[in-house]
Amino acid sequence: MKAAKTSSEVIEALQRQTFDYFIHEANPLNGLVVDKTQAGAPASIAAVGLALSSYPVGVERRFMTRAQAIGRTLATLRFFHKSVQSADPDATGYKGFYYHFLDMTSGKRVWKCELSTVDTAFLLAGMLTAAGYFLNSTADEREIRALADELYRRTDWNWAQDGRAAVSLGWKPESGFLPYRWQGYDEALFLYVLGLGSPTHPLPKESYAQWTSTYEWRKIYGQEFLYSGPLFTHQISHTWIDFRKIQDDYMRAKRIDYFENSRRATYVQRQYAIENAARFDAYGENCWGITASDGPGPSNRTIKGHKRKFYGYKARGVPDGPDDGSIAPWAVVASLPFAPEIVLPTLLYFETLKLREKNPYGFKATFNPTFADTSDPLQPWVSPFHFGLNQGPIVLMIENHRFGLIWHLMGQCPYVVTGLRRAGFSGGWLGAHVLPNASNGWTAAH
Repeated sequence: MKAAKTSSEVIEALQRQTFDYFIHEANPLNGLVVDKTQAGAPASIAAVGLALSSYPVGVERRFMTRAQAIGRTLATLRFFHKSVQSADPDATGYKGFYYHFLDMTSGKRVWKCELSTVDTAFLLAGMLTAAGYFLNSTADEREIRALADELYRRTDWNWAQDGRAAVSLGWKPESGFLPYRWQGYDEALFLYVLGLGSPTHPLPKESYAQWTSTYEWRKIYGQEFLYSGPLFTHQISHTWIDFRKIQDDYMRAKRIDYFENSRRATYVQRQYAIENAARFDAYGENCWGITASDGPGPSNRTIKGHKRKFYGYKARGVPDGPDDGSIAPWAVVASLPFAPEIVLPTLLYFETLKLREKNPYGFKATFNPTFADTSDPLQPWVSPFHFGLNQGPIVLMIENHRFGLIWHLMGQCPYVVTGLRRAGFSGGWLGAHVLPNASNGWTAAH
C-alpha cells in the first residue's frame, strides 16, 4: 500500500510544478508571460511581475540555473525599457504604467484594455525583487539593477491621482481615467506603498490617509478584522512585504497588524465553509477558499431542488458573496504563512481529490463540486485553465512560509522601506532597519 504524502512533500512538489508555468508559458525573447493557458491568450503584466519574483525562488530551489534566471530577467527588463511609452492606443504603456494585457509577441496593448495602476505595481514588484536578488558585480546583474531602478523611477504616481487623493484604477487613451479609485481595503496596499516610496513622483501622505479612511472593520464568525471579501485581497500585498509586527496608524489603533488581519480573514473563510448556509457540495473544514477566480458559468441550473446561478471569472467573496460553490485551491495555498495549521490539512484533502493529477502546473485554478462536469456527470467541474495570477502566489507564499526569501529581498529595498515609513508604518523589523537614502536607489546602494 502506497504511503500517504506528508504536507512537506505536497508543498514542495506543488511549488516545483507551479513554477514551471513561468518557464513554459512565457516568451523567452521578451519575458512576457501568458495570462492563462487558453489558446491565444495575451500576456498579463501582473503575471510578468510574479514571474520576475519567482525566478530567484527558482535559483534557490534549483528549478533553474542562475544564468537562466538572469537571461529571463534581462529579456523582460530590456523589453519594458525599450517598449513604447505614449498616449497611442497600441503602445505598451504610458507615464511609466503599462496596459493590463499585451500581445505576447509584439508587446502592444490588446482588447482596448486599461492602463492598470495595480497590475503595474505587481510588475514593478517583480522588477524590484530581481534588483534585490541579483547583487553580483557582473555586467548582467548590474544591468538588472539599473534597469529595474530606472523603470520604477519613471512611474508617474502623481499623474495617476488625476487631481484627487486616491489613485485611479486606470486610464484609457480613448476615454481618459476610469471613474473608480483605489478605496476600501483590497490589493492596493502594495500599490500605495510603492507610490509613497517613489523618489521621483511620490504620492502624498494624504493619498494613503484617504485610502485607509474608506476601510470597513467588521466582526464575522467571532473574528474582528479589516474586511474584504475575496481571499486574495488579504494575500497579494503580503507576497512581497512581511507585515508581521509592523503597523500603520489604522492597525495601531486596532492593536493588530495586517498579517494577523489576514490570519483572521483566513479563519473566516474556513468557518464560512463549515457553516455552508447555501448548502454547496463538499464545503467544510478542509474544503474552502473563495476568491476572484474562474468558474463554470455563466449558467443557471436547478440542482437537488435548489436554483443555482453560476459565474465565469468573478470576484467571489465571503460572507456576502457572490458564491456559486467554486473553490480556488491556490488561494488556500497563499494563506499558508498566516494559518498553516488549517491550510496544510486542507491541502492534504485536496490531494485526495487528485487536483494535481495530469495537470502540468499543479492545481488548476478552480473546481466546483456542486456543478458537474458536462462530459462526466459523476465528476465535479474543474477549470480547464491555469492562470499566471494564481500560479505566482503559490510559488512565492510557499517560499515565504518556508524560508522568507521574498520578504527578505523586499525588506532590503529602499523604496519599499521609504513607502512603508511614509505610510506611517513602524515597529518590528522596520524600526530596526537602516538603509541608504531611497533617492540613491539600488544602483548606488549596491
